[in-house]
Amino acid sequence: MKKMKEKINTKVEDKEKLDSDNIAVIVGRFQIHQLHEAHCSLIEEVMRNHRRVILFLGVSPVVGSTFNPLDFTSRKIMIQEKYPGLVILALPDTRDDETWSRNLDSRIKEVFPIGKVLLYGSRDSFIPHYKGQFHTTELEQKIYVSAREIRKQVSVEIKSSAEWRAGVIYGSYNRYPISYQAVDIAVFNDDESQILLARKPGEDKYRFIGGFVDPKDISLEQAACREFREEAGAEVSITSYIGSFRINDWRYRSERDKIMTVLYKAKYTSGHLVPSDDIESLRWFDIKELENISKNIIEEHQPLMAILLTNKK
Repeated sequence: MKKMKEKINTKVEDKEKLDSDNIAVIVGRFQIHQLHEAHCSLIEEVMRNHRRVILFLGVSPVVGSTFNPLDFTSRKIMIQEKYPGLVILALPDTRDDETWSRNLDSRIKEVFPIGKVLLYGSRDSFIPHYKGQFHTTELEQKIYVSAREIRKQVSVEIKSSAEWRAGVIYGSYNRYPISYQAVDIAVFNDDESQILLARKPGEDKYRFIGGFVDPKDISLEQAACREFREEAGAEVSITSYIGSFRINDWRYRSERDKIMTVLYKAKYTSGHLVPSDDIESLRWFDIKELENISKNIIEEHQPLMAILLTNKK
């Protein structure tokens, strides 16, 4: 991460001389645990040139992500600790640039109804997306800091302070509950007299083969086939959709987050069946063996098996 301690020069699009009476507007995300040198240089350069300054913090509709880990209030407190007189407001993200620009212009005039406005941005800033009525000003950065890299470094640090632990707890509570999407697959032989099930280490009963959907999967059907390939080493062809179910997984029984799965029916097509990933054994069951579901099937998958067998009758 390179840092060059050089002055940040100002380039104004309309070439007008800066006027300290102008209203200066800074727009940024500042998604970082502490202000770095480039942030401070930008803010201080603007505050030296203007007496009226507003800083807008972009607010994402996605809460607690790796790209937007901090909420508005956390970032506002961080900036105001160093610049207590700075006006800091939230600016929600919107679907299109025109709406976002109108909202920004409106919020500026709510604070300072009268006066010429200059909007400040830096490298990779909002300026190419701004469609509003005011002039934009680009600050040519000579100090380059990657907030993404800093967040990545911070994410692997474990600290001993109570404040750090409190922050972890705050982040866990201040997000939406998650329904984790999973897929399961009921694989039959050619005449559908047998079904392939799997047993995991430490379990004495069997389950459908499946797992969590990966963000790289293009569909639930593709995810189900991928999971089967990873866990059983062979190929299948999905024939029908059975249903969707909330899974009473023991790992999440005390959590507000839950697991939702979809169950597909499929036919074994090719490949050598080999237990892999986190599967200890694979077994073909005669359908008649499964009439007593609780005897052979783990608790979480018993409702799925009951629906599947009902559909076969």
